[in-house]
Amino acid sequence: MEIAIIADDTKKELTSQFCIAYCGILSKHNLCATGVTGKYITDATGLKIEKLLSGTSGGADQIASRVAFDEIDMLLYFRDATVVPQPGAHDLDLLRLCDLHNVPVATNIATAEILVRALDRGDLDFREMINPRSEYNLKKKRTGR
Repeated sequence: MEIAIIADDTKKELTSQFCIAYCGILSKHNLCATGVTGKYITDATGLKIEKLLSGTSGGADQIASRVAFDEIDMLLYFRDATVVPQPGAHDLDLLRLCDLHNVPVATNIATAEILVRALDRGDLDFREMINPRSEYNLKKKRTGR
């Protein structure tokens, strides 16, 4: 599964702690994150993470693009709920895209725990059929079935 991770500045430490707690599950999947968030997580856990641009420099847009092309199976977006998003804010567009493409999203630690545990149980395997880069679809292309 392809998992994208974004964390607002005030949530980076929490995100690192979350990834430490669920390192065993997350290590079985492909991870990408906005630049600074990815560095925090890698430094704390040693997890292999594809680091994109920082969120404000286009990293959130890169993730949104991957969502639009069904290349992201889950988004963990640890948001600062005290900051009210402005109309046209990137995070609102990203969440809307996730809704359009049926990408499970967690915006807080409680929901992130539920999603990661569901991922470990296999409850999100339906995403394998949607994601064009999934092993399921790559195998289908190779065999023609």
